[in-house]
Amino acid sequence: MRKETSTNLENEKLILAGCGTSYTLDLIGGRWKPQILWRLLLQGCMRYSQLKNSMPNVSERILILQLRELEQDKLISRQVYPEVPPKVEYRLTDLGLSLKPVLCCLSEWGDANRPNRVVSEEEKVVSE
Repeated sequence: MRKETSTNLENEKLILAGCGTSYTLDLIGGRWKPQILWRLLLQGCMRYSQLKNSMPNVSERILILQLRELEQDKLISRQVYPEVPPKVEYRLTDLGLSLKPVLCCLSEWGDANRPNRVVSEEEKVVSE
C-alpha cells in the first residue's frame, strides 16, 4: 500500500489526468481484466461460475478482486438475485460496451504482432 503523499502516487495521478491512453490502460490493464471484459463482450451476461470456469488458471481471490475493480470503475455491473444458492450475474455497462472498438483493436494488434498465435472461433465472431 502506497502513502497518499508519495511522489510515485502524485506522478501517477498527473499521468492519468493528462493522458487518455494511460487512463484507459490503467482501467483495463492487468492479467485478467482484458479476459473478463472480452468474455463479457462475447457472452453479454455471465454468472460468476461461468466466468471462473472460462478462466481456470485465475484464483478465486484474484478474479473477485478484478471483478470488484471493474465494477468500481463502472465498466461492469453486478446483479445479485436473492436465491439459495446465491446467483450473481455480470455484464458490461454502457461505459464497458464503449470499449468494444478499443478491445477489438488491441486484439487485432496482438494477433498481428504475436508469434505462433491460434485464433479461437469465439474471437473470429466478435471481430466480424
